[in-house]
Amino acid sequence: MALFDWGTYNGKWKLHIAELLGMRLTEIPPYDFTRRKFVEEYFREYGELAKAFGTVIAHSPYYSTVSDDSETLERARKGLIAAAKKAEIAGAEVFNLHLGGKLEDLDRTLEMAAETVKMILKNTKNVKVSLETAYSRYLLGSIDEIKAIMEILNSNRVLISLQLENDWMREKGVYRTGLFHKASEETDESFWMKIMKRALDLNSDYLSLRFSQITGIKLRGMVVKKRVPLGMGYPKLDPLSKAIAKFIVKEIYEEDLPTRIHLIYTGIPDTKYRDSVQLYSTVAKEIVPLIER
Repeated sequence: MALFDWGTYNGKWKLHIAELLGMRLTEIPPYDFTRRKFVEEYFREYGELAKAFGTVIAHSPYYSTVSDDSETLERARKGLIAAAKKAEIAGAEVFNLHLGGKLEDLDRTLEMAAETVKMILKNTKNVKVSLETAYSRYLLGSIDEIKAIMEILNSNRVLISLQLENDWMREKGVYRTGLFHKASEETDESFWMKIMKRALDLNSDYLSLRFSQITGIKLRGMVVKKRVPLGMGYPKLDPLSKAIAKFIVKEIYEEDLPTRIHLIYTGIPDTKYRDSVQLYSTVAKEIVPLIER
């Protein structure tokens, strides 16, 4: 029996909006963990208010899990551990981790990132750590790299989290070319099905999906990406929503897998509630005819 939870990121004072809209999931945003005034009591109160949701997720602050500088790495690890402890206080089931950059030596990079995750696991009790995919091969977070880290750790508390537009940018080479429109036109359902299958093969307990549309430009050889409201960017939503619906029904529901499915909208704050509802609604509308047959 699959369980499908959906929602977006919410500070404590916005939880009532997400609850009113019927969202089943809430994510503690990364900046909540970097504000000094947000002490443990804030996260206890968050947990109490979030009991209406099926799933609470926390997004870690943007501290890299690797560094050539030992002092920088130590500070980052302390910050991530402190954030993960606060996430547990808030009742978070999953602590989503942005892995950061790479060193020249990939093996050393993987070992160092794995050690950082190991320290988070050691200093928490039950929270699972999801490793988020990156948009560029210059950053740590391809599916294969996350698989390697998971194999090093060999823990059922480590998951993969697909940031879908990042996977699209990375696999289609958009991070190099900046050809957003061309790559979007060339992307079909089969592309997304393959991406999700690779994630499910790594952990059948969770299919963690994150998404926002983006635009960007190529500037001095580097692609700069920007999140935009749903319907105003890339990649196209239609093939993605059809693929998500088909994957949930054909690969999880009909296979009777006990998989928790997370669909998290990660777009800009100004339109996040409207866009979250639209994203879920678009996917749900594609699911209905598949299960009514």
